[in-house]
Amino acid sequence: MKRLPILPTLIVGLAVAAMIALGLWQLLDRLPKKEAYLAQLAANPARPVIAFPLFPDDSLLFRRTVADCRPPVAIRRAGAGAAGFRLIATCTVPQGAMQVQLGTTHDPRAVSHWPGGRVSGYVSHAPDSRSLLQSAFDHRPQDMLLVADTPAPGLDANPRPGIDGIPNNHFAYAVQWFLFAAIAAIIYVLAVARRNRMVVVRNTPR
Repeated sequence: MKRLPILPTLIVGLAVAAMIALGLWQLLDRLPKKEAYLAQLAANPARPVIAFPLFPDDSLLFRRTVADCRPPVAIRRAGAGAAGFRLIATCTVPQGAMQVQLGTTHDPRAVSHWPGGRVSGYVSHAPDSRSLLQSAFDHRPQDMLLVADTPAPGLDANPRPGIDGIPNNHFAYAVQWFLFAAIAAIIYVLAVARRNRMVVVRNTPR
């Protein structure tokens, strides 16, 4: 009678079970939570205007907001993909500092002399200089950014808020884990079958 090797079978079985569990976690836990979060963000632009949040709160992304951005104002450029560059002002508020995206431009030398003042727009994330590897170990939330409705003089308008740029890959992650589990199981079954054939050949009288 052909037997399965106990220790290798146990190890592979645990690995396959872990992969299936990870797939179910992505499918049954992470995916519904992400879909609920995206639905909340999609509804945020229609909700009442709020004061600009000075502390990170991702549930407030895309909410309409207002703030008084007081001098002194420091303005820097940041990449904006197809829009070229975005000019971001850092200014003071009673509780500390805040950032305002004044507008976009394709001119890498563009400057703005925006002096600050009352500004309205929507809540977004400020640019994050951390790399993907750094973000994996540094779990500090991103700073908040006020994206202005009306661009500063000489700049193009900022994009409108939307969830299109927020990834939702949890279904794909679940499928990947299930595929990994299936591949591992198939490879192991083939390896055991090949081992058993070799044992039979060695034990066959000549």
